[in-house]
Amino acid sequence: MRVTIFGTGYVGLVTGACLAEVGNEVTCVDVDAAKVARLEAGEIPIFEPGLDVLVRDNHAAGRLRFTTSAAAGVAGAQLIFIAVGTPPDEDGSADLSHVLAVARTIGAELAEPVVVVNKSTVPVGTADRVRATIAAALAERGASIAFDVVSNPEFLKEGDAVQDCMRPDRIIIGSDSAAAVARLRMLYAPFNRNHDRIVIMDVRSAELTKYAANAMLATKISFMNEIAAIAEQVGADVEQVRLGIGSDPRIGYHFIYPGAGYGGSCFPKDVKALEHTARSHGAEPRLLSAVEAVNEAQKRRLFALLGRHFGELAGCTIAVWGLAFKPNTDDMREAPSRTLIEQLWAAGARVRAYDPEAAAETQRLYGERDDLALCPDAYAALEGADALVVVTEWKMFRSPDFERIARMLRTPVVFDGRNIFDPATVEAAGLAYYGIGRGRSVRRPD
Repeated sequence: MRVTIFGTGYVGLVTGACLAEVGNEVTCVDVDAAKVARLEAGEIPIFEPGLDVLVRDNHAAGRLRFTTSAAAGVAGAQLIFIAVGTPPDEDGSADLSHVLAVARTIGAELAEPVVVVNKSTVPVGTADRVRATIAAALAERGASIAFDVVSNPEFLKEGDAVQDCMRPDRIIIGSDSAAAVARLRMLYAPFNRNHDRIVIMDVRSAELTKYAANAMLATKISFMNEIAAIAEQVGADVEQVRLGIGSDPRIGYHFIYPGAGYGGSCFPKDVKALEHTARSHGAEPRLLSAVEAVNEAQKRRLFALLGRHFGELAGCTIAVWGLAFKPNTDDMREAPSRTLIEQLWAAGARVRAYDPEAAAETQRLYGERDDLALCPDAYAALEGADALVVVTEWKMFRSPDFERIARMLRTPVVFDGRNIFDPATVEAAGLAYYGIGRGRSVRRPD
């Protein structure tokens, strides 16, 4: 099928590459000429495992192309995806300016019937606004061209997005048009062979499903972080509690890991947007407000533990392992590491940091600073440091040489922001250990 995708960000690029991989002709449109030129040259602007090969191979095969020309993208397309950003506005609502700008462009360029697919994460009612915007642009031209607007939310996990796209656990299609649904069923047939993963519903339910899914996952994380705070106060180990409740099939083990708080481009933004939607329709989202408040407090937990141990942090040098908001990405949007290092700087401390992928993004965000050193490897970050803080649970951090860490640190102490270490093993190497809700956060080796 001939598919056009507006937006070459995370969702648009992954979706376009995967659709091209199964044989479709995909055109990705973006207003950023420099970004389009980089993609045409085979340079991938984001780190996502497996994406670079997928993009380069399909571009070389002629199935995936990139352009700044909206007219070229719209011409001849059977399906047009809107996959542009919906950043949070000042009041927490989703900013739909990019989505509606694409809708106006489609209306201005459309010459034959098409199915418009909204892939961006948007509030309930956005499909109606997209439909009205396209219709208004067509009316200005005096054109009468049939089109459908479908909600098809994405469920891609950063760090595992290619796998999620190629082998989805569900494909949500929100539409009241049998013809539009049939066209999307045809598009997704290669991803749907093992068993039927397609769930058909009305447009507004599909729009709400995306927000509800992310809000539920964020709720599980904040719940476990609150349990971790209780565990620390009563002397329990939250990791044992996690195993105990995760064995209940009604709860499961997914997203019940306590830690330094969630970040990224989705959970913080989507929880706020859903809160705004609820209030704008007269519903008070008490649970969602608590989820957000717990998470914001959790991002400050590591700094509080550092303060408990050192008292005064001015003049200290802190080694930070992990800057991305999660492993297998270079994304630092709303990352807990940013909260921590900015608190450390405000307290007069210096930071030596290592992340296998996010160093360039950190440099872009903060520039050159005397109180920030981006190190070439994990152990280099320990040189001259008073403490080690683990913020992102990259696999390479899970089995370090604790005796080497103890020798290198000026003060033998580890702050485990993701509970990836066994406290007894850390302490056996002569290091003090602080975790999240381990019931041991005030213990130090003799």
